[in-house]
Amino acid sequence: MARDGERMLAAIAESQSGTDPLSGLVVRDVPKPRPRAGWSTVRVVASSLNMHDLWTLRGVGHPPERLPIILGCDAAGYDEAGNEVIIHPVIADPDAGRGDETLDPNRALLSEQHNGAFAEYLSVPDRNLVPKPPWLSFEQAACLPVAWTTAYRMLFTQAGITAGDRVLVQGAGGGVASAAISLAAAAGAVVYATSRSEQKQAEALTWGARAALPTGTRLPERVDVVIETVGEATWSHSLRSLRPGGTLVIAGATSGTNPPADLGRIFYLQHRVLGSTGGTRGELVALLRMIEATGVRPVIDRALPLEEIHKGFQLMIDGGLTGKLVITLPDQKEA
Repeated sequence: MARDGERMLAAIAESQSGTDPLSGLVVRDVPKPRPRAGWSTVRVVASSLNMHDLWTLRGVGHPPERLPIILGCDAAGYDEAGNEVIIHPVIADPDAGRGDETLDPNRALLSEQHNGAFAEYLSVPDRNLVPKPPWLSFEQAACLPVAWTTAYRMLFTQAGITAGDRVLVQGAGGGVASAAISLAAAAGAVVYATSRSEQKQAEALTWGARAALPTGTRLPERVDVVIETVGEATWSHSLRSLRPGGTLVIAGATSGTNPPADLGRIFYLQHRVLGSTGGTRGELVALLRMIEATGVRPVIDRALPLEEIHKGFQLMIDGGLTGKLVITLPDQKEA
């Protein structure tokens, strides 16, 4: 509950460090967002951690002059009228991206240019509110906007997978990877997953993977599509695993951004390499329709209150998460 009528609790990036990222994370009282035309104030009930938050604390891709800023890209809660909503996290002009807000050169994910979701209240443009269906909990809903919509765009918008396609998902256990395994399997694809962790390999089988293998292991067959979020450590394996004419979609590089290009393999085997960033509001709505129809639900490792967010980040740093870590606030319609 807010400390008074004008203040709220929030988790803020106040400084950055590549070696000690959590030293810059502070949980404290700050002013509530002020009303502004065309924007809505949301009472946050649940949010979730993303690697993007950790990169901000490490100073990767986030200039220090934008600090301090409230972290958090995902949120679900109540709008000003008491309606249950999910927040589409990309703040942009769809017209500037020719109908796709992820292509707007001035787009910004929550917590990049605007205060984010690790707070009791959040302010976003009206178009970023998406009705939360009653069959989703707030905790489940808070997992969808970044990781699950990213996975949906990679699989269906970029790669265009169909039933029967063979799909490799690298790095099982991460938020995007776990979503990709679940969604691809639900769409009728044959899914292979890799991980260095035997526990995460076992979890991937429960999400619908046909086989889960140690990272770098040769697959039983070449695949039509590779979903890549690991980067340098798995890049060569991803290319070797693709059939001629196959598609590799990359939306992250947690192990590094400078893999060997292997250009000869790419052009000789006519591979398609596609970048993918986030998702549109329309893709979030389409994702909701898909998971309603299929019964698929987000994989949640655990939930922690906002006051324990440092513990959540440490679990992410240590690689101790399987699926999403949710940050919760009291579920009250009125502050």
